[in-house]
Amino acid sequence: MSETTTVTVTGMTCGHCASSVREEISEIAGVRDVAVDVDSGRVEITSDAPLDREAVGAAVVEAGYQLA
Repeated sequence: MSETTTVTVTGMTCGHCASSVREEISEIAGVRDVAVDVDSGRVEITSDAPLDREAVGAAVVEAGYQLA
């Protein structure tokens, strides 16, 4: 069974931004896939279990961005 979490990230403007966010979120335990849409800021995360929003926020900050 997988869970999908969707968040909005502010400040992304390019593919490198998306790659940074994808890389940091992928390091969270249980994350299986991360899809990033730079234009909308939408990030869809597929994981084995529900994710802690604080962990996702910390990963986004580590990448240099913020949750909306």
